[in-house]
Amino acid sequence: MKALFLGFTVIVAAILAVAPAGLNWKEDVLAVLRGSLPVISVFIGLLLIFVGIADIKDRAAAKREKEHL
Repeated sequence: MKALFLGFTVIVAAILAVAPAGLNWKEDVLAVLRGSLPVISVFIGLLLIFVGIADIKDRAAAKREKEHL
């Protein structure tokens, strides 16, 4: 229950920080997002490569197991 309340509180604080009537950090937040997007894309790409390799290994293991039975 505490996590749910804290989650909503953090979301409201983030919205207020970006809102023009709040801290007006909209331009700063957009600059950070633009700068971090390539880095995040690289990490997502690496994660997808690792998941793909694991999937290939799992399929090969399942195929070997099926052949032995």
